[in-house]
This record gives sequence, C-alpha cells and structure tokens, in this order.
Amino acid sequence: MRWWFIPGGKQKLLAGWKSFCGDDAVQQTFHFKGSTRHISTLSPRAGSTCRVFIVAVESSGDATGSRLMASLRYLSPQTLKFAGVGGPLMEKEGFQSEFPMEDISVMGLVELIPHSFGLWRRLRETVSAAVTFKPDLVITVDSKGFSFRVHRGITEAYAAEGRPRPLAVHYVAPSFWAWKGGEEKLKGLSKIVDHLLCILPFEDAICRASGVGATFVGHPVLEEASVVSADREFQNGSSRSSRGVSFREQYGLETGCTLLSVLPGSRLQEVQRMLPIFEEAVNLLQKSVTDLKVVMPTPQLGLVSRRVEELVASWRVPVLVLPAASDTDKYNAFSASNAALCTSGTAVLQAHLACVPCVAAYRAHPLTELFIRRRTRLKYISLPNILLNAPVVPEALFGSCTAGQIVSYLRSVIEDEDWQNKQLLTVEKVKELLTPPVSEMPRSSRLTASTPEVSSLFRTPSIVAASCILRLLKDSQISRQS
Repeated sequence: MRWWFIPGGKQKLLAGWKSFCGDDAVQQTFHFKGSTRHISTLSPRAGSTCRVFIVAVESSGDATGSRLMASLRYLSPQTLKFAGVGGPLMEKEGFQSEFPMEDISVMGLVELIPHSFGLWRRLRETVSAAVTFKPDLVITVDSKGFSFRVHRGITEAYAAEGRPRPLAVHYVAPSFWAWKGGEEKLKGLSKIVDHLLCILPFEDAICRASGVGATFVGHPVLEEASVVSADREFQNGSSRSSRGVSFREQYGLETGCTLLSVLPGSRLQEVQRMLPIFEEAVNLLQKSVTDLKVVMPTPQLGLVSRRVEELVASWRVPVLVLPAASDTDKYNAFSASNAALCTSGTAVLQAHLACVPCVAAYRAHPLTELFIRRRTRLKYISLPNILLNAPVVPEALFGSCTAGQIVSYLRSVIEDEDWQNKQLLTVEKVKELLTPPVSEMPRSSRLTASTPEVSSLFRTPSIVAASCILRLLKDSQISRQS
C-alpha cells in the first residue's frame, strides 16, 4: 500500500474511516522516512484486543496473508493480536508460526500419501494451538484441503466444550465450480465457515447460491503487478522497460540477449517434477536461440529455494538464480525478460499482468492427472485463459508437457508479434475483471476517494478483504451480545 505517496491521500483515507467508525479518533504522530506528520486516526477502545488466528501454508498464501494482516491492523479500531501458521512474510507482520509452513505445502492426490502422517500431526497441532489461543476470529488462506480441516477441527473442539466457535473466514474461495459435483461440497461449508472471500468475479454468486456467505474482494496478485505493467511495452519481442534495463545492468546481462524467466513452482514436489522438463526444454530452445539466458526467482521458502539452486547448478544454459526472491525481485526480472515459462499457478497470472509473454506448463503424478481429466469442467488451467475463455496463454499440460511442445510455444511467444499482442492486449481486461467493484470498497471511502488514485487505493484486494472481515466481526459481536 503506497497511499502515503499521494498528496493528501492519507488524510482523506483516515478522515473517511473516522466518519465511518465513529468518534473514537485521536491525533497521533507518525514518522515517515525523515518527516513527521500529525494525522487523525482511530484509537483502539480502552483495553480492547481482538485475537486473530490466521493460517496459510503456501508461498502465495504467505504473501496474501501478510498483506491482509497489515490491512487489518491498519483498518481495525481495536488492537490486534495474531497467532497461527504462516511463512516469513506473515512472521514479519507480527507473529511466530507454530511450525515451518513448508511442512504442509503439498498438493495432489497420490503425492499426499507419503506425507499423510506428518500432515495429520500438523493439523492436530494447528487446531490445538487455535483452541488454546481463544481467538475472536479464525482466518485461513487458500489451501482448502488443510484449511477446511482446521475449521472443522476448531468447530468440533468448541462444540465438545459447549461453546460457540469464533467467527470463521476463508480467504481465496475454493474452485469447486471447476469440478463436477463441486456445488454439493460447497454446500457443506456453511457448517464450519461463516464467510468466503472470493478472488474471482463469478465466485461469490456461486457460493451464495450454495448457501455460503461470500464476497468478491479482488485478486491478491493485483497488489504486486500494478506498479510494473505501466512501465513496460514490447516491440519485436524486446523489452522496453526502464526497470528491465536497470535489472540487466545490475546483473551484467547483455542488452541484446534473450532472457527467459523460469518459475518452476513454489512447492518442493512441483520443483522436483518440473525442473528436469524445463531443463530439457531450455537446452532445446538454445539450439535456435543462441543468446539465451535464464533468470529464475525462487520462493521465499528456504527448503524450496535451496533445492532449486541444487537442481540448476549443472544446467548448460547460464542461469541467474534469485534466491528467496521478493515480489520486487520477481517483477524486476519479468520487466527484463523477453518471455516466461511458468509452472501453472499464480506465477502465470503474475507474468501475464506484468506484460511478459508466457507459457504455462504442468505435470503431476499419472493418477492425479487421470483424476483431473475425469472430474474437471474446464477447458483451460491458466487463470487468464479461464477468465477470457480463450487460449491466450499457451498451455503444455500433462502428456503434452514435453520439452518439444514447450519449446514450440516459447518460440511463438518470443518470435511471433501476433502471439505477443494476443497476450499483451488482454492484460487490462484481465486486470479489470480481477478488480473488486466499488460497492465492496470500505463504506466511507466512497465519499473520500475523490480522485482515481485515491479510489484505487481503497480498492486494493487486501483493504477490501480486511474491511469485509471487520464488518463481519462487528456484526458477529453485536449478534452475540443481543
């Protein structure tokens, strides 16, 4: 959130929150990089603390959770105390994770079997920690398999003690709409979750139709990508970004070389499955693109980052590894790149919104792939393609995820202007679809957001999500007091 760079933006925001939340406001002093400003902001009610138990077990969930924590703390008139499970970004926002997040960062069907005992142990530990913490609010982020078991465990523990459970919110609604029979599973969530925060524009209506409260709050990736895409344009496959030029100079990359961003995934199992395929594809691509270089931002999870470095150490093509890459590192690499090769997931959307022509690829265990083929309703797996219902991003999936197919797609997005334009011309449409509507902005901000710049700050997904959660919490507290 960079609202303090907008002239008068902070005063307008806080004046609006003051009018919305009442007269519990005081003059406080804030220090910003050498300057001191006196601003009216909300003061916590005397002795009032809200206890929040938050759980995220994926790298993307860690980023989303950390921004949500910051937004909750900023908007809440109460002092917030956090506990739970998360990664390094969430820990920077003020809590100690119950255990390392990567212990339970596993995806798939067959892939889960070797980890099942450890997952159940961590699940019991998480539920126990939540009950001991006595939260007013429980938030889980993405990772529906683990998250909903946490909510169910907490619900059962409170029921056994004859107590009403705390408010339960899940951020990043599960994509049950993508699976045959998914709506039936969705209906059962109302017993363990009070509200779903949806990140796709059509999900909230589906959830409400199934009896589950839901709000579309926008996609978290918007908060990362907005500062990058405006600084980039393509011409004949060459990056024209000032940020990209600086990145190449910083790492000694030739101005004219073809730079490929490679993102093999954020989970250890993904990295180990996808990197050998990507290595073969990169070696094959180098035969026709002789000036090829690779940049590889790695997740902030230490175990995954180290494994990536080990696996690429023997690659023939020069690889610049950005260990434990921040969002800034990743988007700077995108700005310098001619194309991106991504394991299907959040990285595809990140690359697309950063205006990098990209290719999506995915392999899983054969039995997992068989399950997906039989149960899915979708023609596409990449989010830009799903939103637009068109093959904007080339997808090399399952049996088609071969080095030859990947190289064919990469050559198209690197060399073919039509392919580049096909992707780049859809970026603004995708961004528009993923932006929360004005109706979901914090209520007072509709009065104070008098300029497009200030309005956009209120419409960041984390602010909208935090505002929604605080409204739910307020309603829950009123309901219990009545």
